[in-house]
Amino acid sequence: MRRTLILPFLFLALSTNAQRTIPVSKPVSAASPASVAMSPERLARIDAAADQWVRDGYTNGCVALILRDGKIVYHKAFGYNDADKKQPLKADDIFRIASQSKAITSVAAMMLYEEGKFQLDDPISKYIPEFKNQQVLDKFNDKDTTYTTVPAKSDITVRQLLTHTSGLGYAQIGTPEAQAMYSKERITAGLGIPGHRLGTDMKKLGKLPLLNQPGDQWMYSLGDDVLGHVIEVVSGMPLDQFMRKRIFDPLGMRDTWFYLPRDKYERLVTLYAHDSTGMRPYKKEYILGEQVDPDYPKRDFGYFSGGGGLSSTVKDYAIFLQMLLNGGVYNGKRLLSKSTVRMMTSDQFQNDKSGKMTPFGLGFGITTLAGSAGTPQNEGTFAWGGAFGTMYWGDPKEKIVALLYFNKLPLLINAGDVFPVLVYQGLD
Repeated sequence: MRRTLILPFLFLALSTNAQRTIPVSKPVSAASPASVAMSPERLARIDAAADQWVRDGYTNGCVALILRDGKIVYHKAFGYNDADKKQPLKADDIFRIASQSKAITSVAAMMLYEEGKFQLDDPISKYIPEFKNQQVLDKFNDKDTTYTTVPAKSDITVRQLLTHTSGLGYAQIGTPEAQAMYSKERITAGLGIPGHRLGTDMKKLGKLPLLNQPGDQWMYSLGDDVLGHVIEVVSGMPLDQFMRKRIFDPLGMRDTWFYLPRDKYERLVTLYAHDSTGMRPYKKEYILGEQVDPDYPKRDFGYFSGGGGLSSTVKDYAIFLQMLLNGGVYNGKRLLSKSTVRMMTSDQFQNDKSGKMTPFGLGFGITTLAGSAGTPQNEGTFAWGGAFGTMYWGDPKEKIVALLYFNKLPLLINAGDVFPVLVYQGLD
């Protein structure tokens, strides 16, 4: 009788243990849209829109990719890499992803958080002493860029770097005050600037005034560059090596680099400008307020900008996003726990009453329930983009990953509004 009672409990224990093993999570692979309840006829509307953008001269070309349930159901290129030579853009071409680097830097940081290397509310001065006892901008004189300050009420924390609430500003694209102060100290956004090193510049940044009190409001910033240096200090590895060893190699992201290997040079897309003369390739000129060589991914300057320095393909980045949709695991390799991914993709300011915060997770913009009323994207969707016309999102509810990459600045079309509509109307 006793043996009869024990066997069902033993079977239950074995079944529960089996459910806790790492999911197989097969690599992404191509499949028909119908196999994941999407309509190929309705997805063809993306073709029509992209072709129209090229014909109307809004862009020279773009690449789009859609994953559902881990299956690639749409992956196409449109237009030209070199419009003058009529050189077609290819689906596996490599783009400068700029601020899409931030999500990867955030994942790198959270991997170290899981290892107990730091806590989210640790002051970053614990790792970069130059950020201790900071000052906050009080009055600024536009004429001579002099200023007065008041003491910061607290040190910046790791969490505030991840959520853009540190009080830091942005070089080149930030407020006039931030641009003036950072330019004087040669602090840049880290793209194609020779003679700089991440650690050196972040230490200089730590001695400059904050734009507002830490934790007081959301302001897009160089926080991910600072976070990149925190990763270097804590891990004892340069940021590029940490990402290669801990993220890119395990996920099979072979086309994602700060500086491209020589055998990938030909796949780097031409960066286009759009001005009164029409579209033209960028030369070494002022991009985002700083003189930048657009071929910076081919020039190993040794500066690893966690906020904007990476280049990648739509497929590589889709794999990264699929890992997050899978709860931190991909192809049997677990990078993060499911709980950590839940934290990262949750709005950190859902109880904010001040109106000073933007719905944001630990590295991503977040669609809230209220926000989902104005977009096809569901509550809990995490998303961001890059300055050169790249954009992405992951929707856990519909299990969709979608990316649209342009190679043009400024973009001049509302693709960020149109593309989600074209994706979701394709659901069967």
